[in-house]
Formats: sequence, structure tokens, C-alpha cells
Amino acid sequence: MQQAKLLEVKNLRTEFPYDKNKTVPAVHHISFSMEEGEILGLVGESGCGKSVTALSVMGLIANSNGIITDGEIYFKGQNLLTMNKKQRRLIRGGAMSMIFQEPMSSLNPAMRIDKQIMEAIQLHTDLDKDQARALARKLLVMVGIPDPDRVLKNYPHQLSGGMSQRVMIALAMSCQPELLIADEPTTALDVTIQAQILELLREIQKEKNTGILLITHDLGVVAEMCDRVIVMYAGEIVEVAVCKELFQSPRHPYTQGLIASVPKLGSGRTSLPWIPGSVPDLLSMPKACRFAPRCPYATDKCRTEKPDLLEKAPGHEARCWFSESQQPVEE
Repeated sequence: MQQAKLLEVKNLRTEFPYDKNKTVPAVHHISFSMEEGEILGLVGESGCGKSVTALSVMGLIANSNGIITDGEIYFKGQNLLTMNKKQRRLIRGGAMSMIFQEPMSSLNPAMRIDKQIMEAIQLHTDLDKDQARALARKLLVMVGIPDPDRVLKNYPHQLSGGMSQRVMIALAMSCQPELLIADEPTTALDVTIQAQILELLREIQKEKNTGILLITHDLGVVAEMCDRVIVMYAGEIVEVAVCKELFQSPRHPYTQGLIASVPKLGSGRTSLPWIPGSVPDLLSMPKACRFAPRCPYATDKCRTEKPDLLEKAPGHEARCWFSESQQPVEE
């Protein structure tokens, strides 16, 4: 019998209300999966649906007034969307956990660090108060906090951004999750702290065989960390590939534009290439290819017929009519 995937998302559609009885889709029928111990990157511009996807998987999208209107989300073969709230809470924070984008706003400002970590531990384990405190201290040591006893007694406002992020990772790892969703885990951190956080995530993945869904807009982080990469644009998946293959042979014009816009030492360029235009408004999304208004290769077909996400090479999928040639197509 084939073992179930760690995470499998099928045809997920998440919408937000915008006017009385109307809604607008922020994530439009996306499907992907990941294996145990895999680091899967989810990349794209701000507003493309990365964080909405993460919150949908975690069962937290209702906190942002979002509604899942279609699709299935399986965690180790169990459909999370058919579970009741109590069942979801037992999985969330236990077998499945998340590092949020803004640690300073995600930690409870009115609770000491020890209370926050201990609360999560006692909710998902049988440990008593003393055992939970000892584990909380051990977790802070694990994430590289030099004075754990002092930090445990601190409130969030007493910590630096890098220290808060480490506390968030400790909190997320408190019950040894099998799936860790890291939403922009290095945002607003200096380069040295970024490197330390990424190294910590890599160590966690190796030691615990934790699957990590790494959400970022930083292609440098993707190249360093990920096994496979999903590229999102305007609420859709436009490309999926093994990390090395994606950078060596991007098949979608949007991915090509993202990679081309990364600064390269010794390139001799005086200015960076950029993708013209802007991400389309959710209320006025193109009917066919969503990238067509910004694409240098777009033809009438791109503007009138919607491309499917299809395999272009082994393990490499793209949503583009002309991705085989990767060359401008004359109309």
C-alpha cells in the first residue's frame, strides 16, 4: 500500500467577501503535494496568494475573514476540511505548526515567553507544568538563545527581532511537528540573523525529518534551502519544478522575469531588469492567462484561451502556451 503524502492540497479555492453577498477568490483552484522531510518553496510577489494558502492549510483563514469554497486538504491521508474545530486544534500546533511572518505581532504581548511555550506544550502533550518548563528551556537552547532562563521570563517587547523569531521557531517546534509552515521567516532581519535562522531550519529538517513549506519572495533563500519550488502568480500556480531545474531552465515567463531581476555580481549591469506592469486586481482578473498583460511573449491565444498547468519535462510543470520554446512568439 502506497504511503500517504505528508501534505496534499487538491483544487483549493479560497475567497474573501468584498461587498454584501459577493466574494472574490484570492487562491484559485491550486493543487500541490509534499513528502515527509521535504523542503518545498512557495514563491511569488506580494499578494499572489502565498500566505492565504498557508492560512488555509492551517485552518486559520477564517481569522482573516477568508472562506474555503472548494477543494480538499489532506494531512497524512486525513482530510482536514472534514474535521471539526476540536480535531483541527489538536493537529494545529502539534503535528502541524507554523512560523508566522511577523513574530512581534504573533506573540502574545501580555504573556511571558515561558507561559506561551508551556501553554502549547501542555495543550498537545501529557507533560506537567515542571516538565513543560524544562522542555521550553531546552527548546530555547535548541534555537540558539544564549540565556534561556532570562528569556523565558521576558515579555515579547523585551526581545529583539531576531530573538523573537527564534522564540517563534521554538514555539512552533514545541511538539515536534511533522509539517512546519514557515511564512517569510527571515523578513525584516539583518543578513547575519537571516543566515542563522535558515541554518536552524535546515538543522531541524535534518534532525527531525520535518517537512517544511517555506513561503518567501526571496529567490536566494529558495536556491539555498529548497528541494522543489512552486511559483504562484495572481492566485494560481504557474510553475512547479525541482529547485535546480527551475533556476537552470525556467519555463514560465513570470519565473524567467523573477530570476532575471535578481542582482548578479560581475554582470556589468547598471540597472536591473524588471517585469513591466503590476499584479492584476482580484476584481478584474484576466479571463485567460493571468500573466498575459505583462508578458513579452503574449499572443491573441494567451488573451483568449486559458492555459492549464501541464508537465513540460519530467517533474517540471508550467502554465504557459509557449513554454516549450521559451522564445517570443510572433503574432
